[in-house]
Amino acid sequence: MKANVGSTDRIIRIVLGLVIIGWGAMNANWLGAIGLIPLATAFMRWCPAYLPFGISTCKTE
Repeated sequence: MKANVGSTDRIIRIVLGLVIIGWGAMNANWLGAIGLIPLATAFMRWCPAYLPFGISTCKTE
């Protein structure tokens, strides 16, 4: 897996994931578990949804 998630994209995914998880915890709603998806893609630095479109937010070297 080649990294396709850049630094800014990664920070946004971490914040968004934590917000979704926090919302789910506050409302006692299992939908907060959806926040694990952006967290996982941020820490792996790879997003499978970017592959079909050839998107990469990483800086080119």
